[in-house]
Amino acid sequence: MKTGGMYIYDITETLVNMASYSATTENVVEDAVKEATDQVSVIGQYIQKLTDWCMSKLGSIVVAIIFMVVCFKLVKLLLKILRRSFEKSKLDTSVAGFFVSAVKVVLNVLIVLTAASIVGLQITSFITILGTAGVTLGLALQGSLSNLAGGLLILMLKPFRVGDYIVENNTHCEGTVVSIDIFYTRLITLDNKSVVIPNGNISNTSLVNVTEHDMRRVEIPFSVAYDSDIEKVKRVTLDVIKDVDGYLKDEQVLLYIDEFADSGINMYVKFYARIEKFFDAKWDAMWKLKKAFDENGIEIPFNQVDVHMIPCKNQGNRV
Repeated sequence: MKTGGMYIYDITETLVNMASYSATTENVVEDAVKEATDQVSVIGQYIQKLTDWCMSKLGSIVVAIIFMVVCFKLVKLLLKILRRSFEKSKLDTSVAGFFVSAVKVVLNVLIVLTAASIVGLQITSFITILGTAGVTLGLALQGSLSNLAGGLLILMLKPFRVGDYIVENNTHCEGTVVSIDIFYTRLITLDNKSVVIPNGNISNTSLVNVTEHDMRRVEIPFSVAYDSDIEKVKRVTLDVIKDVDGYLKDEQVLLYIDEFADSGINMYVKFYARIEKFFDAKWDAMWKLKKAFDENGIEIPFNQVDVHMIPCKNQGNRV
């Protein structure tokens, strides 16, 4: 059993501990407040210095802004004049687009550097810093540099031009080339989607230029049932192809059996169409083939499995 003195000692010790904890907490709070105050003070000093610098350079900043606005508009006008000049000179569209993009980038960089010098920034120091960080920038921009080199290769080797329909085998993107810029080539797909492909990817992979020639071969696979009259199939198919819009009559039509498959006879019909009529000819041929087969009783089979039930002899009951 505790005596009254012991109770008084416990209460006193508890009060001392609480006072010590309160003092420690108060010190932590004071340190946090002091640190936050110091940070706010530093930020305030930076803001004050920036404000003072802006006020001292107010006239230069206004002049620099006016200079940039005027120059950007002049650059836009200059690029417009360049495009018209290239069109009149009948310069290759790909080369013209690439050159215009390069001129735009160079002039914009020069405008920004000149505006910075008007404000009073040390351009030489800035260029020195860029030179010192050249290796780092090269590593960071190696993808962009690869795309730039790819664009130059496209212009020199001319694997395709603006207006060509290409198929890029790496990503299987395909469409009509609408522009060849410094870093990217832009395509428009058949369903009117815009596709942007880095020039580095194009220069490092194989591609198919579909429109390099004025005609393209249409290939249509189909199947007929095993009990179909093969001569009738041949006659109906050739008659249909001759009536297809865009079909080139001077070119040979190929019709052959490709495989004796499980459910039917797989066949191919191949013919040439004008390049601008390729898809119209393909879709028209498929539509008319189905209609002609239905009218002539030619069956197009589907995958099926025939199951033959074999009766088992009664061998009696087994235990």
